[in-house]
Amino acid sequence: MELWVPITIAAALLQNLRTALQQQLTSVLDATEASYIRFCYAVPFAWMYFAVLAWLGFRLPGLSWSFAGQVLIAALCQILGTVSLIRSFQTRNFAVGTAYSKTETVQAALFAAVILGEGMSSMALTGIFVSLLGVILLSTPDGWRTLLQLGPGPALWYGVGAGAGFGVSAVLYRGASLALPGGDFLVRASITLVAATTIQTVGMGVYLLLRNRNSLMRVGQVWKRGVWVGLAGMLASAAWFTAMTLERAAYVRALGQIELLFAFFVTLVIFREKVRMSEMLGAATVVFGLVLLLI
Repeated sequence: MELWVPITIAAALLQNLRTALQQQLTSVLDATEASYIRFCYAVPFAWMYFAVLAWLGFRLPGLSWSFAGQVLIAALCQILGTVSLIRSFQTRNFAVGTAYSKTETVQAALFAAVILGEGMSSMALTGIFVSLLGVILLSTPDGWRTLLQLGPGPALWYGVGAGAGFGVSAVLYRGASLALPGGDFLVRASITLVAATTIQTVGMGVYLLLRNRNSLMRVGQVWKRGVWVGLAGMLASAAWFTAMTLERAAYVRALGQIELLFAFFVTLVIFREKVRMSEMLGAATVVFGLVLLLI
């Protein structure tokens, strides 16, 4: 098994944990403030992670303008993707917006071909499309029927916009990491993580300050829970960035959809909730798509 596979699975697990912890804060923070938690409380841990790697003697890379430009654009695209996703949640069609945001994997494949010149095998591309179909079946009550009946609308545009933001950012994060001359892959991923998280913390912090100073005060007041969100978020991001340094972003993000299977497993086995036939079919389709991806 290639190293990027278990790292990606770990990233998906950690992202589920971060989302669960972050969700608990929505009762005291608005959506933007809750989103900011994942960045501002992750920054110290990201710098600590980089410092530990340097202290352990991992070979450090040089810096380049190509790295700086790509990580800056990627960080901004990730913020825009997050805002679009939140807006899709605020529409009447929450599940539909979520389903459309999962087109991130297909969009990442297209952006990788255009931006980095990275192609992929027909089998892997088939696996991405098959797993996307499974994700849609898991994310919407009636799968494709729901999407076709609703047609174009705010949920579609915000969802696709979120997918585009996340797709571009994933590809550019990989490009930024690869643009660092020399250095061990762990350190290159950690430097990319530090730069991105710092940019996002400063950028969103300025926005919240200009919008409402009380927002930053509320973010600071929840530090006891925010620290755990930041730690889980940093570990998840470190795993994502490391995996994308080793392998194409589209492959990593496609395999990352395994997080939906984790949620499905918890619902079925631990909480023993009833599941629809479409959900069972969706889970099986996701698994089949991931198998095709990894062949």
